[in-house]
Amino acid sequence: MVANDMDFIGGGFKLTTPYTFVGWLIWVFGGVITAFGMISMGSEGLPMGLGIAAMGLLVMAGGTPGSLEAGLHHLRKGAMPPEELEAKAQQSGLTVDSWFLQQTTLVPTNDPNDWILPAPGPQTWDSANPYGPHGDGSPLPEHPVKVGTPRPATMTSFAVFASLAVLCGLGAVGAVMQAEPVDPSEDMGATPALIIAAVGLVMSLVGYFRSKALAQMLDTPTSLVRSAAVGHPELVGQVRPGLTGGMTVNVDGSDRMVMHNMVGFYWTYEQYQCRTVRDSEGNTKEECSWVTIRSDRGGVPFMLHDGTGGIKVNLTSFKRTDYGQFLKRWDGAFAESLGKQLMASAVAGLLGGATVKEHRWTLYGLRLGDPVYVLGQTKPRPAEELQAEGLDGTLGNSTIEVWGNEDAPGTKCTLMRGSELSNIGKSRSGFEMLMPPIVLMLGGLALLGLA
Repeated sequence: MVANDMDFIGGGFKLTTPYTFVGWLIWVFGGVITAFGMISMGSEGLPMGLGIAAMGLLVMAGGTPGSLEAGLHHLRKGAMPPEELEAKAQQSGLTVDSWFLQQTTLVPTNDPNDWILPAPGPQTWDSANPYGPHGDGSPLPEHPVKVGTPRPATMTSFAVFASLAVLCGLGAVGAVMQAEPVDPSEDMGATPALIIAAVGLVMSLVGYFRSKALAQMLDTPTSLVRSAAVGHPELVGQVRPGLTGGMTVNVDGSDRMVMHNMVGFYWTYEQYQCRTVRDSEGNTKEECSWVTIRSDRGGVPFMLHDGTGGIKVNLTSFKRTDYGQFLKRWDGAFAESLGKQLMASAVAGLLGGATVKEHRWTLYGLRLGDPVYVLGQTKPRPAEELQAEGLDGTLGNSTIEVWGNEDAPGTKCTLMRGSELSNIGKSRSGFEMLMPPIVLMLGGLALLGLA
């Protein structure tokens, strides 16, 4: 499959099905739960059956891909050279670093933010002329001027399952509210309806801002670097080294958890803490959750190159940075040193009465060679900086740089790992982002009439 063979316009409705074994497994699992809920309506009662069916439908909605995901997945597999796919496969997956210390390393086997079409390798980059064109100066194969701007389908199977889940959930709550409580003191009144309406409102606001971000990406034309002007252009290209080159990131200061050739990073250190709690009836139970202990982020300026030329991007100036899926995750039963292990156990025990059972470090970031989407403000570079680099201003794109700390009316500066094609390809339409939560909110308000 090549890019020209794929239709990037989703249309009004598209029946989407899983395209991976895990996706089908989730669908089957959700379908079994839904069927069990439907069957349980007779034996367990309407509220219980509807509640179980709602959970099953939510599982199926979560396992439903976007309208473009399957096509882009097959396009990536067909476009990448076999040796490159093999090399990535060998680097991905779960690796056991130490059985004794129960240390593992996980690299995702599927990265939706990676290149879909082949991109130039480091051996072809012109380090002597980073602002100049690559080869014949034509845009990269995945640039929007070549593949166009994809548009997700307005509705997919996700909207069907999510809406049915919301309706089943509302029906279950409504049935409970209508039932006469055995003990009048247990009458919940309008509380469930208010909680549902509040959750729906919050989810609607989240969906609204996500749909606004998607609309900005869809509606903003992509500029070529060689003709980029001062203003707020949208740029798509490949991450290449700037004057400072790349970074080596030691996650949490560890020599074991290292990632090279990075220009931006964000890592978190979490503990799986468990504590014993007592309920209202005096029974004890163990509650566990992941708790973020510390995190760090940073970056260096890099070169965005789209084939027509390169432009300097000041990564750390961006207020909105999305690195997508994590690059690597390290797990262990113990901290990285005896001192840190004792400190972690002491702090968790003294401050929260908790026991630390697992440790997890997760790294997100942007590496040299990665695709990147940037919507920022271009400004002229200082004359002293140009002089220090020996630039004469012949190339216009060498005299400007991209910043991300000043928005324009209707434009939010954003930096995302992945091209426009991959970022939009994994997104759902604005309608799908908004419809289920709005139905939930309106349903919660309607339930107030039963209180």
